[in-house]
Amino acid sequence: MRTAKRAVLVRPGSPVETWEAPVPSPTGADIVVSVEMAGVCGTDHHYTLGEIEWPGPMVLGHEGIGRVDELGPDVDTDYGGEPIAPGDLVYWVPLRPCHRCHACTVLEDVSLCPSLSPGRFRDPELPPYASYTELATLPAGMAYFRVPQDTPPEAVIAFGCAMPTMLHALERLGPIGFGQSVVVQGCGPVGLAAVILARHAGAGEITVIGGPPARLKMAERLGATSVMDLAEFVDADARVEAVRDASAGRGADVVIEATGHPPAFAEGLRMVARGGRYLIVGLWSAAGEIPVEPRQVNNGNLRIIGSALSRPRHLAQAVQVARRYHQRLPLAQVVSHRFPLAQAQQALECVGRQETIKAVITPNQDSAS
Repeated sequence: MRTAKRAVLVRPGSPVETWEAPVPSPTGADIVVSVEMAGVCGTDHHYTLGEIEWPGPMVLGHEGIGRVDELGPDVDTDYGGEPIAPGDLVYWVPLRPCHRCHACTVLEDVSLCPSLSPGRFRDPELPPYASYTELATLPAGMAYFRVPQDTPPEAVIAFGCAMPTMLHALERLGPIGFGQSVVVQGCGPVGLAAVILARHAGAGEITVIGGPPARLKMAERLGATSVMDLAEFVDADARVEAVRDASAGRGADVVIEATGHPPAFAEGLRMVARGGRYLIVGLWSAAGEIPVEPRQVNNGNLRIIGSALSRPRHLAQAVQVARRYHQRLPLAQVVSHRFPLAQAQQALECVGRQETIKAVITPNQDSAS
Protein backbone atom coordinates (compact mmCIF):
# COMPACT_ATOMS: atom_id res chain seq x y z
CA MET A 1 0.00 0.00 0.00
CA ARG A 2 1.26 3.50 -0.82
CA THR A 3 2.18 5.88 1.97
CA ALA A 4 2.21 9.67 2.28
CA LYS A 5 3.98 12.17 4.49
CA ARG A 6 2.00 14.79 6.40
CA ALA A 7 2.80 17.68 8.76
CA VAL A 8 1.49 17.00 12.26
CA LEU A 9 1.07 19.37 15.19
CA VAL A 10 1.74 17.01 18.08
CA ARG A 11 1.18 19.69 20.70
CA PRO A 12 1.07 23.50 20.73
CA GLY A 13 4.44 25.12 21.29
CA SER A 14 6.37 22.20 19.79
CA PRO A 15 7.76 22.13 16.24
CA VAL A 16 5.58 20.50 13.60
CA GLU A 17 6.63 16.92 12.89
CA THR A 18 6.58 14.95 9.62
CA TRP A 19 4.75 11.63 9.91
CA GLU A 20 4.15 8.98 7.27
CA ALA A 21 1.16 6.64 7.07
CA PRO A 22 -0.59 4.37 4.56
CA VAL A 23 -3.12 5.79 2.11
CA PRO A 24 -5.66 3.16 0.99
CA SER A 25 -7.58 3.39 -2.27
CA PRO A 26 -10.84 5.35 -1.98
CA THR A 27 -14.16 3.61 -1.53
CA GLY A 28 -17.69 4.80 -2.20
CA ALA A 29 -17.77 8.55 -2.88
CA ASP A 30 -14.30 9.31 -1.47
CA ILE A 31 -11.45 10.54 -3.65
CA VAL A 32 -7.67 10.71 -3.17
CA VAL A 33 -5.79 13.79 -4.39
CA SER A 34 -2.10 14.55 -4.71
CA VAL A 35 -1.72 17.90 -2.97
CA GLU A 36 -0.05 20.53 -5.16
CA MET A 37 -0.52 23.57 -2.92
CA ALA A 38 -1.68 23.94 0.67
CA GLY A 39 -2.39 27.47 1.82
CA VAL A 40 -0.84 28.57 5.11
CA CYS A 41 -3.54 30.43 7.00
CA GLY A 42 -3.07 32.56 10.10
CA THR A 43 -5.40 30.13 11.87
CA ASP A 44 -2.79 27.39 11.42
CA HIS A 45 -0.31 29.62 13.25
CA HIS A 46 -2.85 30.21 16.04
CA TYR A 47 -3.11 26.42 16.45
CA THR A 48 0.65 26.13 16.92
CA LEU A 49 0.52 28.78 19.65
CA GLY A 50 -2.30 27.02 21.48
CA GLU A 51 -4.71 29.93 20.97
CA ILE A 52 -7.42 27.64 19.58
CA GLU A 53 -8.90 24.50 21.09
CA TRP A 54 -6.42 21.71 20.39
CA PRO A 55 -7.94 18.22 19.94
CA GLY A 56 -4.68 16.29 20.19
CA PRO A 57 -2.18 15.45 17.43
CA MET A 58 -3.61 16.77 14.18
CA VAL A 59 -2.68 17.16 10.54
CA LEU A 60 -2.57 20.88 9.77
CA GLY A 61 -3.87 22.72 6.73
CA HIS A 62 -7.41 23.68 5.69
CA GLU A 63 -6.83 25.14 2.22
CA GLY A 64 -5.98 22.81 -0.63
CA ILE A 65 -5.42 22.47 -4.35
CA GLY A 66 -4.86 18.87 -5.39
CA ARG A 67 -4.68 16.77 -8.52
CA VAL A 68 -7.12 13.88 -8.56
CA ASP A 69 -5.12 10.71 -8.06
CA GLU A 70 -7.92 8.18 -7.71
CA LEU A 71 -11.73 8.32 -7.62
CA GLY A 72 -13.98 6.14 -5.54
CA PRO A 73 -16.35 3.95 -7.58
CA ASP A 74 -19.32 6.25 -6.90
CA VAL A 75 -17.67 9.49 -8.11
CA ASP A 76 -17.74 11.03 -11.56
CA THR A 77 -18.44 14.73 -10.80
CA ASP A 78 -17.35 17.39 -8.35
CA TYR A 79 -19.84 19.02 -5.97
CA GLY A 80 -20.97 21.44 -8.64
CA GLY A 81 -21.88 18.63 -11.02
CA GLU A 82 -18.82 19.15 -13.24
CA PRO A 83 -17.26 15.92 -14.58
CA ILE A 84 -13.92 15.04 -12.98
CA ALA A 85 -11.29 12.46 -13.81
CA PRO A 86 -7.83 11.53 -12.58
CA GLY A 87 -5.44 14.37 -13.39
CA ASP A 88 -7.97 17.17 -12.82
CA LEU A 89 -7.23 19.87 -10.26
CA VAL A 90 -9.71 20.36 -7.43
CA TYR A 91 -10.00 22.95 -4.67
CA TRP A 92 -11.30 22.21 -1.20
CA VAL A 93 -11.57 23.53 2.33
CA PRO A 94 -11.98 20.59 4.75
CA LEU A 95 -15.39 21.44 6.14
CA ARG A 96 -17.77 18.49 6.42
CA PRO A 97 -21.24 19.33 7.77
CA CYS A 98 -23.21 16.52 9.34
CA HIS A 99 -26.57 17.33 7.65
CA ARG A 100 -28.26 15.91 10.76
CA CYS A 101 -28.34 18.86 13.17
CA HIS A 102 -30.55 21.90 13.82
CA ALA A 103 -28.18 24.21 11.92
CA CYS A 104 -27.95 21.98 8.86
CA THR A 105 -31.58 20.98 8.54
CA VAL A 106 -33.74 23.58 10.29
CA LEU A 107 -31.68 26.75 9.81
CA GLU A 108 -30.29 25.43 6.50
CA ASP A 109 -26.97 27.03 7.36
CA VAL A 110 -24.21 24.42 7.31
CA SER A 111 -21.65 27.05 8.35
CA LEU A 112 -23.12 26.76 11.88
CA CYS A 113 -22.87 22.97 12.04
CA PRO A 114 -21.13 21.78 15.25
CA SER A 115 -19.15 19.30 13.14
CA LEU A 116 -17.20 22.25 11.74
CA SER A 117 -15.80 23.10 15.19
CA PRO A 118 -12.04 23.76 15.54
CA GLY A 119 -9.91 20.67 15.53
CA ARG A 120 -12.18 18.45 13.46
CA PHE A 121 -9.18 16.97 11.66
CA ARG A 122 -8.61 13.25 11.54
CA ASP A 123 -6.17 11.32 13.68
CA PRO A 124 -2.75 11.65 11.98
CA GLU A 125 -2.60 7.86 11.68
CA LEU A 126 -5.62 7.94 9.35
CA PRO A 127 -5.74 9.27 5.76
CA PRO A 128 -6.07 13.05 6.25
CA TYR A 129 -8.40 15.44 4.52
CA ALA A 130 -6.35 18.36 5.82
CA SER A 131 -3.92 19.73 3.25
CA TYR A 132 -0.39 19.60 4.74
CA THR A 133 0.12 16.17 3.22
CA GLU A 134 1.35 14.53 0.04
CA LEU A 135 -1.94 12.66 -0.46
CA ALA A 136 -5.30 13.72 0.96
CA THR A 137 -8.46 11.62 1.10
CA LEU A 138 -11.57 13.76 0.61
CA PRO A 139 -14.55 11.88 2.06
CA ALA A 140 -18.13 11.89 0.86
CA GLY A 141 -19.92 15.02 2.04
CA MET A 142 -16.85 17.28 1.90
CA ALA A 143 -17.34 19.66 -1.02
CA TYR A 144 -14.62 20.17 -3.62
CA PHE A 145 -14.70 21.89 -7.00
CA ARG A 146 -12.73 21.44 -10.19
CA VAL A 147 -10.33 24.25 -11.10
CA PRO A 148 -10.84 25.09 -14.81
CA GLN A 149 -7.86 24.65 -17.10
CA ASP A 150 -7.93 28.36 -17.98
CA THR A 151 -7.49 29.38 -14.32
CA PRO A 152 -4.07 29.29 -12.62
CA PRO A 153 -4.35 27.35 -9.35
CA GLU A 154 -2.30 30.07 -7.61
CA ALA A 155 -5.14 32.52 -8.24
CA VAL A 156 -7.43 30.23 -6.23
CA ILE A 157 -5.14 29.12 -3.40
CA ALA A 158 -3.89 32.71 -2.91
CA PHE A 159 -7.19 33.31 -1.15
CA GLY A 160 -7.51 29.79 0.33
CA CYS A 161 -10.31 29.95 2.87
CA ALA A 162 -10.33 33.77 2.76
CA MET A 163 -12.31 34.24 -0.45
CA PRO A 164 -15.18 31.87 0.45
CA THR A 165 -15.19 33.38 3.94
CA MET A 166 -15.56 36.89 2.51
CA LEU A 167 -18.15 35.81 -0.06
CA HIS A 168 -20.21 34.38 2.79
CA ALA A 169 -19.64 37.47 4.93
CA LEU A 170 -20.71 39.91 2.21
CA GLU A 171 -23.79 37.80 1.56
CA ARG A 172 -24.68 38.25 5.23
CA LEU A 173 -23.81 41.96 5.12
CA GLY A 174 -26.01 42.72 2.14
CA PRO A 175 -25.09 44.69 -0.97
CA ILE A 176 -22.44 47.40 -0.92
CA GLY A 177 -24.10 50.33 -2.65
CA PHE A 178 -22.51 51.92 -5.69
CA GLY A 179 -20.12 54.63 -4.51
CA GLN A 180 -20.32 53.72 -0.82
CA SER A 181 -17.15 54.20 1.21
CA VAL A 182 -15.48 51.10 2.67
CA VAL A 183 -12.74 50.70 5.26
CA VAL A 184 -10.96 47.36 5.52
CA GLN A 185 -9.09 46.72 8.76
CA GLY A 186 -6.31 44.29 7.91
CA CYS A 187 -4.55 43.35 4.68
CA GLY A 188 -3.92 39.63 4.98
CA PRO A 189 -5.72 37.33 2.53
CA VAL A 190 -9.14 38.02 4.14
CA GLY A 191 -8.65 41.77 3.88
CA LEU A 192 -7.36 41.50 0.31
CA ALA A 193 -10.37 39.37 -0.64
CA ALA A 194 -12.58 42.08 0.86
CA VAL A 195 -10.90 44.70 -1.33
CA ILE A 196 -11.51 42.70 -4.52
CA LEU A 197 -15.16 42.02 -3.75
CA ALA A 198 -15.88 45.56 -2.55
CA ARG A 199 -14.31 47.07 -5.66
CA HIS A 200 -16.31 44.89 -8.01
CA ALA A 201 -19.49 45.49 -6.03
CA GLY A 202 -19.19 49.18 -6.96
CA ALA A 203 -17.67 50.69 -3.81
CA GLY A 204 -16.25 54.19 -4.08
CA GLU A 205 -13.41 54.91 -1.68
CA ILE A 206 -11.76 51.78 -0.27
CA THR A 207 -9.28 52.45 2.53
CA VAL A 208 -7.12 49.61 3.84
CA ILE A 209 -5.47 49.79 7.27
CA GLY A 210 -2.64 47.40 8.06
CA GLY A 211 0.87 46.34 7.15
CA PRO A 212 3.55 45.46 6.27
CA PRO A 213 4.16 47.54 3.12
CA ALA A 214 4.17 44.57 0.71
CA ARG A 215 0.63 43.69 1.71
CA LEU A 216 -0.53 47.30 1.47
CA LYS A 217 1.01 47.58 -1.99
CA MET A 218 -0.89 44.47 -3.06
CA ALA A 219 -4.09 45.96 -1.63
CA GLU A 220 -3.61 48.97 -3.92
CA ARG A 221 -2.99 46.71 -6.92
CA LEU A 222 -6.22 44.85 -6.14
CA GLY A 223 -8.36 47.98 -5.92
CA ALA A 224 -7.77 49.92 -2.70
CA THR A 225 -7.93 53.67 -3.30
CA SER A 226 -5.86 54.52 -0.21
CA VAL A 227 -3.89 52.71 2.47
CA MET A 228 -2.91 53.48 6.03
CA ASP A 229 0.31 51.88 7.30
CA LEU A 230 0.12 50.97 10.99
CA ALA A 231 3.83 51.70 11.24
CA GLU A 232 3.09 55.35 10.42
CA PHE A 233 -0.39 55.70 11.95
CA VAL A 234 0.51 54.15 15.29
CA ASP A 235 -2.21 55.92 17.26
CA ALA A 236 -5.81 54.61 17.06
CA ASP A 237 -7.25 58.12 17.45
CA ALA A 238 -5.18 59.28 14.47
CA ARG A 239 -6.49 56.42 12.36
CA VAL A 240 -10.11 57.18 13.28
CA GLU A 241 -9.59 60.88 12.61
CA ALA A 242 -8.04 60.14 9.19
CA VAL A 243 -11.05 58.03 8.19
CA ARG A 244 -13.46 60.73 9.31
CA ASP A 245 -11.45 63.53 7.66
CA ALA A 246 -11.69 61.67 4.36
CA SER A 247 -15.50 61.59 4.61
CA ALA A 248 -16.33 65.11 5.80
CA GLY A 249 -16.58 63.78 9.34
CA ARG A 250 -19.16 61.09 8.56
CA GLY A 251 -17.08 57.92 8.71
CA ALA A 252 -17.30 54.91 6.39
CA ASP A 253 -20.56 53.43 5.14
CA VAL A 254 -19.09 49.94 5.62
CA VAL A 255 -16.20 48.87 7.85
CA ILE A 256 -14.84 45.34 7.48
CA GLU A 257 -12.78 43.86 10.32
CA ALA A 258 -10.19 41.40 8.95
CA THR A 259 -7.39 41.76 11.48
CA GLY A 260 -7.70 38.92 13.95
CA HIS A 261 -6.95 41.39 16.77
CA PRO A 262 -9.77 42.16 19.28
CA PRO A 263 -8.77 45.83 19.86
CA ALA A 264 -9.62 46.49 16.20
CA PHE A 265 -13.29 45.93 17.05
CA ALA A 266 -13.70 48.98 19.27
CA GLU A 267 -11.61 51.07 16.87
CA GLY A 268 -13.65 49.99 13.87
CA LEU A 269 -16.90 50.93 15.57
CA ARG A 270 -15.63 54.50 15.82
CA MET A 271 -15.05 54.57 12.05
CA VAL A 272 -18.58 53.57 11.04
CA ALA A 273 -20.83 56.35 9.77
CA ARG A 274 -24.26 56.89 11.31
CA GLY A 275 -26.58 54.35 9.73
CA GLY A 276 -23.56 52.33 8.60
CA ARG A 277 -22.62 48.68 8.86
CA TYR A 278 -19.74 46.91 10.60
CA LEU A 279 -18.79 43.44 9.37
CA ILE A 280 -16.74 41.22 11.72
CA VAL A 281 -14.84 38.48 9.89
CA GLY A 282 -11.33 38.17 11.30
CA LEU A 283 -11.90 37.46 14.99
CA TRP A 284 -12.67 33.75 14.62
CA SER A 285 -9.60 32.59 16.54
CA ALA A 286 -8.86 35.69 18.61
CA ALA A 287 -10.17 35.52 22.18
CA GLY A 288 -10.55 38.65 24.26
CA GLU A 289 -12.99 41.16 25.73
CA ILE A 290 -13.25 44.73 24.51
CA PRO A 291 -15.28 47.51 26.20
CA VAL A 292 -17.93 49.02 23.93
CA GLU A 293 -20.21 52.04 24.41
CA PRO A 294 -23.70 50.67 23.56
CA ARG A 295 -25.12 54.14 22.91
CA GLN A 296 -22.73 54.41 19.99
CA VAL A 297 -24.49 51.48 18.34
CA ASN A 298 -27.97 52.50 19.46
CA ASN A 299 -27.86 56.21 18.67
CA GLY A 300 -25.95 55.77 15.44
CA ASN A 301 -28.39 53.18 14.06
CA LEU A 302 -25.42 50.90 13.43
CA ARG A 303 -25.64 47.34 12.24
CA ILE A 304 -22.99 44.85 13.41
CA ILE A 305 -22.80 41.62 11.44
CA GLY A 306 -20.70 38.64 12.43
CA SER A 307 -19.75 35.97 9.90
CA ALA A 308 -17.73 32.78 10.24
CA LEU A 309 -16.64 30.08 7.82
CA SER A 310 -18.52 29.50 4.56
CA ARG A 311 -20.93 27.21 2.75
CA PRO A 312 -20.13 24.95 -0.20
CA ARG A 313 -21.51 27.42 -2.75
CA HIS A 314 -18.95 29.99 -1.64
CA LEU A 315 -16.10 27.67 -2.61
CA ALA A 316 -17.64 27.33 -6.06
CA GLN A 317 -17.97 31.11 -6.24
CA ALA A 318 -14.33 31.56 -5.14
CA VAL A 319 -13.22 29.52 -8.15
CA GLN A 320 -15.33 31.72 -10.40
CA VAL A 321 -13.85 34.90 -8.90
CA ALA A 322 -10.38 33.59 -9.74
CA ARG A 323 -11.47 32.58 -13.23
CA ARG A 324 -13.06 35.95 -13.98
CA TYR A 325 -10.43 38.29 -12.58
CA HIS A 326 -7.03 36.57 -12.76
CA GLN A 327 -6.15 38.19 -16.08
CA ARG A 328 -6.88 41.75 -14.98
CA LEU A 329 -5.78 41.52 -11.34
CA PRO A 330 -2.53 40.02 -9.95
CA LEU A 331 -4.33 37.28 -8.03
CA ALA A 332 -1.66 34.63 -8.58
CA GLN A 333 1.05 37.06 -7.45
CA VAL A 334 -0.53 37.18 -3.99
CA VAL A 335 1.33 33.88 -3.45
CA SER A 336 4.66 35.31 -2.28
CA HIS A 337 6.34 32.33 -0.59
CA ARG A 338 6.49 28.58 -1.23
CA PHE A 339 7.79 25.91 1.16
CA PRO A 340 8.25 22.15 0.85
CA LEU A 341 6.41 19.96 3.33
CA ALA A 342 9.58 19.42 5.35
CA GLN A 343 9.68 23.17 6.04
CA ALA A 344 6.09 23.48 7.30
CA GLN A 345 7.35 24.85 10.62
CA GLN A 346 9.33 27.58 8.86
CA ALA A 347 6.26 28.43 6.77
CA LEU A 348 4.12 28.84 9.89
CA GLU A 349 6.71 31.00 11.61
CA CYS A 350 7.09 33.16 8.49
CA VAL A 351 3.32 33.74 8.42
CA GLY A 352 3.34 34.50 12.14
CA ARG A 353 5.93 37.23 11.56
CA GLN A 354 3.81 38.63 8.70
CA GLU A 355 6.68 38.27 6.25
CA THR A 356 4.40 36.89 3.55
CA ILE A 357 1.49 38.10 1.53
CA LYS A 358 0.41 34.48 1.10
CA ALA A 359 2.52 31.40 1.80
CA VAL A 360 1.81 27.95 0.41
CA ILE A 361 3.25 24.53 1.13
CA THR A 362 4.00 22.37 -1.91
CA PRO A 363 4.03 18.81 -0.52
CA ASN A 364 5.06 17.15 -3.77
CA GLN A 365 7.82 19.62 -4.67
CA ASP A 366 11.24 19.90 -3.05
CA SER A 367 12.24 23.53 -3.52
CA ALA A 368 11.40 26.55 -1.36
CA SER A 369 11.20 30.21 -2.34
